[in-house]
Amino acid sequence: MNTMNTTHRTALVTGASAGIGAAFARHLASEGYALLLVARRVDRLKGLAEELSAKHGVRCDVFAADLNDPAAPAEIMAFAQQQGIVIDVLVNNAGLSGKAAFADTPWPKLAAEIQLMITALTELCHRVLPGMRERGWGRIINLSSLAAFSPPGASLLYTGIKSYVLGMSQSLDMELKPQGIHVTALCPGFTRSEFHDTMGTRDAADKLPGMLWQEADDVVREGWKAVMKGKPVCVPGTVNKILAGSMRPLPVSLQYQLGNRLNPFKEG
Repeated sequence: MNTMNTTHRTALVTGASAGIGAAFARHLASEGYALLLVARRVDRLKGLAEELSAKHGVRCDVFAADLNDPAAPAEIMAFAQQQGIVIDVLVNNAGLSGKAAFADTPWPKLAAEIQLMITALTELCHRVLPGMRERGWGRIINLSSLAAFSPPGASLLYTGIKSYVLGMSQSLDMELKPQGIHVTALCPGFTRSEFHDTMGTRDAADKLPGMLWQEADDVVREGWKAVMKGKPVCVPGTVNKILAGSMRPLPVSLQYQLGNRLNPFKEG
């Protein structure tokens, strides 16, 4: 149990119905955080909320939302305000990956991918920040990917999107850390979850060596430890750290230090 008093602190977790999102919900509940769980599958959310409330005695609210809808972030925050929920922790976990070539994918599907993993993620960060700044404390975890360190992949937007999340999270952390707010880009590699079933890539994923895979609970523990320590980037797992280091000319920590020297919002 975290020694910090979390009795009156609440975490908003998107994509909370399965995988890394559900693992974050379980971990945060075990740490004493109340929860606002968001996903499309409200039946799953309700089941998870009941489980965590019974096991940990924490408040768990649920809100069904499709973050492909541009109105969803505002609706989530309006619901939180109506319920008297103050967001102290934000876990931007909701995501997907396209399965077809860019030129062969209808624009509405591409726009939805961008809306979900760039626009909604960024808007939720912006909407929770006023309260976090007022209280002088906040934690934000944005789900990036090991793919953010790799060369661009043909056709897919996924690598570019996750690279945006990585860079944006580091920039936010530079700006907000002096105000007591930590922002971490969590960059997992292959993680055992329903993601590959949903995306239709299970057969290909199952052919990968076992050493490349991590459990969602392990990813969550490393990510939470990183944001609490104020680390702007977390690549969970030894194998993933080696892969990330081999794909980038400069270590992530050094890139962050160099960028922060040019931070116009830095005091002193």
